[in-house]
Amino acid sequence: MPAKIPRKSFLASGPVPIVSQEADFINGYWENEADAVKVSEPLVVFGDHTQVLKLIDFDFVVGADGVKLLKPKQFLDARFLKYFLEANPFPSLGYARHYRHISNLEVPLPPIEEQERIVAVLDQAFAALDRARANAEANLADAEEVLENWLALIFERRGGDWQQVGLPDISENLDRQRVPITKSDRVAGSVPYYGASGVVDHVADYIFDEDLLLVSEDGANLLARTYPIAFSISGKSWVNNHAHVLRFEDRTDQEFVRLYLESISLKPFISGMAQPKLNQKALNIIPIPFPDAATRQDIVEEAERLTGLTTRAVGQYEKALEDINDLRISILSTAFKGRL
Repeated sequence: MPAKIPRKSFLASGPVPIVSQEADFINGYWENEADAVKVSEPLVVFGDHTQVLKLIDFDFVVGADGVKLLKPKQFLDARFLKYFLEANPFPSLGYARHYRHISNLEVPLPPIEEQERIVAVLDQAFAALDRARANAEANLADAEEVLENWLALIFERRGGDWQQVGLPDISENLDRQRVPITKSDRVAGSVPYYGASGVVDHVADYIFDEDLLLVSEDGANLLARTYPIAFSISGKSWVNNHAHVLRFEDRTDQEFVRLYLESISLKPFISGMAQPKLNQKALNIIPIPFPDAATRQDIVEEAERLTGLTTRAVGQYEKALEDINDLRISILSTAFKGRL
């Protein structure tokens, strides 16, 4: 039996790659070459829990639990076997084991020359699909950054006639009206209950019924920025004590401030490392560049236009990625029905 290295022991570098059932092709490295599986002919690695499939043609060390090594006999091409298993996935059983289902599969066995021809056609088709996927993913990333890059440019090149204001100059802080409710005390309803990063629940009652800007007060997202830290809300709402509540007289000013706060790093104003916090005092001293009303209106309107374009572009590229996945499945299905 080959040595199986637990995940916590994987090395960042070393002479021998570790292959496990994780999605990444190589999952770590190992220092002892004596523990390696010697590979003279390609074999297939099957993730018993994950159903991840990998074609391996180099010496490697087996990672952790749930890895099955499928070494085809001479009459079966390893690449053909891998493609066949991709074309016949099992219904997911969660983290249960899936290998037992393989024994029930009947693998078609055309002559080895025909297997190699099918593999060559699939390799060529999937190389083209991989290029299409890479292009779509790159375009998706570009589309998602359009508004971010435009805002950075606008605020970096702001005119010398722009004022600099603080939030107390242009908004009213309503933090004193916030009321946190523990989960066990909440009465279910249709009113959104907001926390630091958006809606966390729905309740029956409300505190506010107006247009407001919420700004995260605490949490790791203040630094990670996985989710928005400034977001506008409208209508009935309940806000807990993890989000600052700001009221603006003008909706355009509210949106302008939201765009600015979303475009900058708040790290200079955040205290605490284990639990990052943007307290009200720090929030109030964030300098806000503030042009005249007409310029603010133009920036907000252009941001809305770019947001619409970005949303449509993101949808198109996400649909393209779905189509690429569907086409791969269709090609595999066709191949093993003898109609390639």
